Amino acid sequence: MPDFSHEHRHHPGLVAGVDEAGRGPLAGPVVAAAVILRVDDCPDGLNDSKQLSARKRAELEAQVKARALCWGIGVASVAEIDEINILWATMLAMTRAVEALEHDCAHILVDGNRCPSWRWASTAVVEGDAKCLSIAAASILAKEERDRMMIAAAADHPHYGWESNKGYGSAHHLAALREHGPTPLHRRSFAPVAQLSFL
Repeated sequence: MPDFSHEHRHHPGLVAGVDEAGRGPLAGPVVAAAVILRVDDCPDGLNDSKQLSARKRAELEAQVKARALCWGIGVASVAEIDEINILWATMLAMTRAVEALEHDCAHILVDGNRCPSWRWASTAVVEGDAKCLSIAAASILAKEERDRMMIAAAADHPHYGWESNKGYGSAHHLAALREHGPTPLHRRSFAPVAQLSFL
């Protein structure tokens, strides 16, 4: 289970955890979250969002937002993903999430193997959402925020099953793409969509 050892190791001051949701889907934005937790008031049960049930994620999201020192959300649009590619769009979303924090941080722990080019000292932590409480909290906020976006988008584009697949390339989604073609929320730089965009 994640703990505070990475946060304490890197800096005695305020340490933020950052994670993203939505690098792999064929549709929708990429969303990042940044969280600075209170060491003395941390919700129990924080973990990699992928290891939690939808109900538990929703409960923990509310607790993190209520009890963290501060949190921020950053989004990179489909247009930005197609223009600068998903890697750099993810870095942009992470930067926007940190910029949205109400407090400046002394250090940032980023899930993955690389950090954005930004003004803050930072450390990439592979599988950080399973190791660092701050990153685990960020992973929950990012996933919940993006899931809500895709459920809302599903009402406008009902053929693709986004309320359940959240834009990932499920069999249902791919079949709907072939039948109905891409929407404005589809990432045309992604091969399954690009192959259909020019038919």
